[in-house]
Amino acid sequence: MSAATDEILEKLKSLTLLEASELVKQIEEAFGVSAAAPVGGMMMMAGGAAAAPAEEVEEQTEFNVILEEVPADKKIAILKEVRAITGLGLKEAKDLVEAAPKPVKEAIAKEAAEEMKKQLEAVGAKVSVK
Repeated sequence: MSAATDEILEKLKSLTLLEASELVKQIEEAFGVSAAAPVGGMMMMAGGAAAAPAEEVEEQTEFNVILEEVPADKKIAILKEVRAITGLGLKEAKDLVEAAPKPVKEAIAKEAAEEMKKQLEAVGAKVSVK
């Protein structure tokens, strides 16, 4: 980093929450931008406890479909369904199914995650969405 950026960083570290909030407002006005996401980051730098309420308001938008359990008698049907959902080859899908609990798909929309869960449960798998 350059001396100028090091100096700015040190000054930012010394700001109070109120000063950081005022700085964000000034930056938004000066550059015509919204600093909605960085506000949480600044609050954490200045004092992590204040960031907790902001995290509660944030709604989860990405979900993981996790294959929790595979009954031995349903393994082949589950393997076929995992291949259809993921597009994996036979060996990769087999490795995934045998390594349960393991994510089948990550960072997908809630509706897609719920649909995958239904498909896998229909063939006998125990699945969770997180």
